[in-house]
Amino acid sequence: MTTGVRRRWGVEERRQQLIGVALELFSNRSSPDDVSIDEIAAAAGISRPLVYHYFPGKQGLYEAALRQAAGELAELFQERHEGPLGARLLRVLGRFFDFVDAHGTGFAAPVINEVRQAAYEQILAHLEVGEPSARLELVVRTWMTLAESTALNRPAGPRAELELQLVHDFAALSAVSAIHDAELADLLVRVLKDEPADGPFSVLVGRLVSLLPAQVQVQVQV
Repeated sequence: MTTGVRRRWGVEERRQQLIGVALELFSNRSSPDDVSIDEIAAAAGISRPLVYHYFPGKQGLYEAALRQAAGELAELFQERHEGPLGARLLRVLGRFFDFVDAHGTGFAAPVINEVRQAAYEQILAHLEVGEPSARLELVVRTWMTLAESTALNRPAGPRAELELQLVHDFAALSAVSAIHDAELADLLVRVLKDEPADGPFSVLVGRLVSLLPAQVQVQVQV
């Protein structure tokens, strides 16, 4: 006969287990109010009083889960500074959409508020810009808001198309602002220089040219 030995959890280990359990439960409900302490305790395999031993209440546990999710989300924006910018943005957007799909829009929205600045700084790092001009800052922050809105309020259509459209949106916003900002124009030229013919930025240019009248297309190509 085998006697089962109950595993002893360390304090921090148990706290992390509870945060993980709570994160999963909160992610799948429309509101934190829909998750009870009893439910969290049952999912963690412990008693209700023991949950309160590690956290003062559900709100404290919810906030801890938010902080952990915010850390995970901030890491998603970290991308190696190699290769064309368009491809990098596509990879980041793919991970971002994965996060929203996994955690739910109701839970992802407050998390996003915690990581906007980190994401903004990551994008500037990819652009190799230390002190952005006012127009560049507006472009980046406007695009981030658009990406958040698209992910949290998913319009109909394949996800891959939405991610590509967002990369195109970044290029379009940058191009319009570059007309009025010489510094941004130089930055855009540098970014496009490394863009391959089949990259998302090149695809956008090709599609835009195809919309022009034939005589204008000839002028553009010349």
